[in-house]
Amino acid sequence: MRFTITREKLQEGLAAVTPAVPNKTTLPVLANLLVQTTEKGIRISGTDLDIAVSTEVTADVEAAGAITIPARKLSEIARELPPAPVRISSTGDQRITLECGRSKFKLLGLPKSEFPSFPAVQFDKAVRVPSGDLQKLIGHTAFAASTEESRPILNGVLWELRTDAMRMVATNGHRLAKMEVPVKAGQKADLIIPPKALEQIRRLFPAEEELEVAQGENHLGFRSPFTSVYTRLIEGPYPGYEQVIPKDNDKYAIVDRAALVSALRRMSVVASDQTHRIRLSFNAGMLKFSVSTPDLGEAQDELPIRYEGDPLDIGFNAAYLLEILRYLPTDEVRMTFRAPERASTIEPEGWTDAAKYLCLLMPLRLVD
Repeated sequence: MRFTITREKLQEGLAAVTPAVPNKTTLPVLANLLVQTTEKGIRISGTDLDIAVSTEVTADVEAAGAITIPARKLSEIARELPPAPVRISSTGDQRITLECGRSKFKLLGLPKSEFPSFPAVQFDKAVRVPSGDLQKLIGHTAFAASTEESRPILNGVLWELRTDAMRMVATNGHRLAKMEVPVKAGQKADLIIPPKALEQIRRLFPAEEELEVAQGENHLGFRSPFTSVYTRLIEGPYPGYEQVIPKDNDKYAIVDRAALVSALRRMSVVASDQTHRIRLSFNAGMLKFSVSTPDLGEAQDELPIRYEGDPLDIGFNAAYLLEILRYLPTDEVRMTFRAPERASTIEPEGWTDAAKYLCLLMPLRLVD
């Protein structure tokens, strides 16, 4: 194998694929990238066996071939190279030579035969979805997925494809985020995807592209003209989230998002490190915050709001509420309530986007 590539194109390809390479692995070949020549240049691939990423970049190929190269070392070398063409070649004994200007490196690779094959996904039956819409769903919901190992199904994000819309839902049992966008998906499917894979999709595919999405036995593939991402699906039934979303909340508040974030941050300084519990007292025209932590002290604050309904005292985990507010796209938010022990909803107020977005937060029991 022998090819010449610009330093910029090499760095571009490595930046796309290297994040899929595991930091630690008992299988040496997983620490390597597969580099193989194509008609237009080279294809670089990396995998941790759960997620696989592959991208094609232009290069001048002199001799076809394929080899696996240590990912971290190749990336570190590429980052330090002078601005000159990079010439890479390999021989039958797995030795790789890299030359750029006056710099010359020799690395030891592993044969292509040791690199795991990518999942069998049939793209001839692919669904086409706009990358921008998919990225919007990921960006507004994936944060709410659980990071605890006790319920693996909640470690994933539910992606619901319908004939005229697609929806993503994520929850950890205490908070939930749901977004739906109108799109002609053309088929019905419920897929549970690891957030790590969704982050690769959000990072790699430009918003203006249309993606092909195809399902294998227990894998999902995403493909654009130059880049592919494959992920293992999380198997099992996702909890019935619709039953948790309240339909009868009879109290609501319209609050300035930035002012609410500032007040919550101030109160969080004195809140418990374990529960992050803050009391919110809603009255006509005013929201009062209070927090009392025995070994730290107390704090109060208040904020003018628009509120409809009977006065209400409710406790929230301030860290969860702040995280939800970070992803709400409008200057004002609408919060709805039923009772201090019932779930509250948080939605963007005055949002003109075609997407529907709703977050849910379970309250904490107040201690007087």
